[in-house]
Order: sequence, then C-alpha cells, then structure tokens
Amino acid sequence: MFFNNKKILLTGGVGFLGSCVVEKLISKGVKEENIIIPRSREYDLRDRSACDKLVDGVCLVIHCAAKVGGIGFNKEHAGEVFYDNAAMALNLINAAYRAGAEKFVGIGSVCEYPKYVPIPFKEEDLWIGYPEEINAPYGLAKKMMLAQSQAYRKEYGFNAIHLLIINLYGPGDNFNPKSSHVIPALIKKVFDAKKEKKNFIEVWGTGKASREFLYVEDAAEGIILATENYNKEEPVNLGSGMEITIKDLVELICRLMDFKGEIRWDASKPDGQPRRCLDVSRAEKEFGFGAKTDFKEGLKKTIDWYVMKNN
Repeated sequence: MFFNNKKILLTGGVGFLGSCVVEKLISKGVKEENIIIPRSREYDLRDRSACDKLVDGVCLVIHCAAKVGGIGFNKEHAGEVFYDNAAMALNLINAAYRAGAEKFVGIGSVCEYPKYVPIPFKEEDLWIGYPEEINAPYGLAKKMMLAQSQAYRKEYGFNAIHLLIINLYGPGDNFNPKSSHVIPALIKKVFDAKKEKKNFIEVWGTGKASREFLYVEDAAEGIILATENYNKEEPVNLGSGMEITIKDLVELICRLMDFKGEIRWDASKPDGQPRRCLDVSRAEKEFGFGAKTDFKEGLKKTIDWYVMKNN
C-alpha cells in the first residue's frame, strides 16, 4: 500500500540496477505512468534547473543514476566521476526538498568506505579513514550525498536515506571492457579467449584482494524494502555478507565456462581495496532484507545470459 498512487522519480531507471527497480515497483502495483525515468539526452542531472523540473509533483525520488565504472575507468576519469556524481546528488536532494517530496532514497557505494577498515565493514566505521585512492573520487562524491542527506534532515526535517551497496552483478550488466566491473570483465575475457582459441587470459593485480557481490535483483529488492520501511539518518549496508578472493573468483568463472587455459596475473596493475565484506545486520534488522541468490547460481545466470547474447 505504501506506493499507492505515488509519483516516483527514478533516476538511472534504464540502467543495470534501475531497470530491476522498475520491475520491482511494477510488481508492487505501481503504474508505469507513475514512474518518471529521465533520460540524459533530455535532462542533465548536473543542471539545477533540469532537476527542479523533474521533481515537480513527485512524492518519492530514488536516485540510482551514477557515473560509474571499474577500477580502470575510475583511474582514467577521476575528475569526471567526482564532479558528475557530486553534482547530480547536490541538485537532486535540494530540488526534492524544495519541491516538498516525501522521501529521497540515495544509492551510495561500498567505495565510500576507508581503504583499511575492520572486516566486516560496519556502517559506524564509514568515517575512520580515507577511501582507496583510485576509487576515492567516486566514493567521496557518494559520501557527500550522505552528508547532504543528513544535513537536510537535521535542518529541514527532510526524509533522505542512504544505502551503501556492494559490487553488483547479474544479467544485463555492463560488459564494456573500458568501464565494466570485475565480474563482467572476467566473463568477457574468458568468453573471448575461448572464441579466439587462446590458451590463457590476463588478469589485473595479484588475485589476493577480496570482494563481496550482490545479485542485482536482490539489490533492487533491498532498495524497495528500504524505500517502504526505513526512515532514519544512519546509512545502511546492502550486501550478501559473502567474501571471495579475486583469485578464487577467476578460477570459479573459468570452471563454470569450461576454460582450462592459463591465468596470467599482471601485478603491475592495481588490486584496489584489499578486502571488501559488509556487515549486513542493520538491513535485516531495520527492514528485513537478506540476499536470496546463491553466488554460484547468480554467476551461472550471468554467464548464460552473456553467452546467449553473444552467440
């Protein structure tokens, strides 16, 4: 009943995560005409006047749009990544508050966490250090969205919440090698190696770093649950609570794709943050969220989708 007749602005609604959020909203009974999905060619969210137009008459804003990529993209486009993400959030939160929106749901990132933080990452440790250097421009821009949300709540009583989302994966992910994250990048490497009959793949780093992954449909479900049920200033982790080293991840993808070639590690390339694993207890306690998709099962679905699309 929460979403009944509410007009919702969903930024990034045609993207990897946003499109799944759309499906979840429709499954909740939201009419498609009540979901506003701005396209960048029509509305530049870095422009204040564009955001002011978009929020007119809107009850809820779910901000999934982001300038985002893997470690290589973030390294090459640090300024663009910082400015675009910071400007979008700055304008949208202000516009939503001024228009009298009921709620703003900000989609943050695990990149907001310090480079070195106790495992598992707890929300209260978010400010104990500086983020991993290459991902810092993205993480800090997202972190400023949290600071703005809390400031607007404190001064204006504006209901803005912030979700810290771990690395996502799933069918429909970005497989562009210039901007993809680790799972789609690895799937494409193995797929191309098999297609070209190569007996090796090259992988960045040492393989020692660890990551946690959340299936995109689970993430969308978490966002919907938080939108319905969470109304506090503290940020909330959305993750699966699992952890796997990059070495084990590469070997698992090779097994699932039946690739028996050599894995060549390029240690001259960065590993990024040493470890990533979230404490997900707050999400479970506050709005009953828990990841449902088994990692190996989700990985197989992602691989099958990509292979089918490219054969």
